Amino acid sequence: MMLLKNSLFKRKNIIVYVILLICLNTKAQENKINIKPSKAALYSTLLPGLGQIKTKKYWKVPIIYAGLLTSGYFIKKNYSNYKTYKNIFIDRVNGDKTDEYIDIYSDADIKTLTEHYRRNTEVSTLLFTLTYILNIIDASVNAHLMKYNISEDLSIEITPINLVNNKGATLNLLINI
Repeated sequence: MMLLKNSLFKRKNIIVYVILLICLNTKAQENKINIKPSKAALYSTLLPGLGQIKTKKYWKVPIIYAGLLTSGYFIKKNYSNYKTYKNIFIDRVNGDKTDEYIDIYSDADIKTLTEHYRRNTEVSTLLFTLTYILNIIDASVNAHLMKYNISEDLSIEITPINLVNNKGATLNLLINI
């Protein structure tokens, strides 16, 4: 019963948190922020998500940390399993067959598990690095787009012009930005 109450409490907190982030994001879009893209990138390099906070894109911070923490968790878990199976494999090669998996896995299975967890550790590390780099790029792009002026008066006008002296037709292209 207590577990059910904690679960409902957590759900309510998450819903309130998401609503708060949406409200803050719409408020941030009303105010123009002047931050240099290089500064935003530096902030996100020093502390992931700080560049997004400086550009008032608060809703992106939980996504960044979810990616980093999930990748970090799998790095730790896969590396721990890799070390375990690697040590068992080394012990079996050296003739010590007293491990807990002796009746479950053969030597070839232990080697396969060792390679599997090593590869998963590398993939998790790559995803962690990719999330970190995307965080920096996103902060820089957000800062660039904060300064980008979007005018409501965007138009293009193409008019044919008939020139008598050139003995041909030309097109006149007028772009209003």
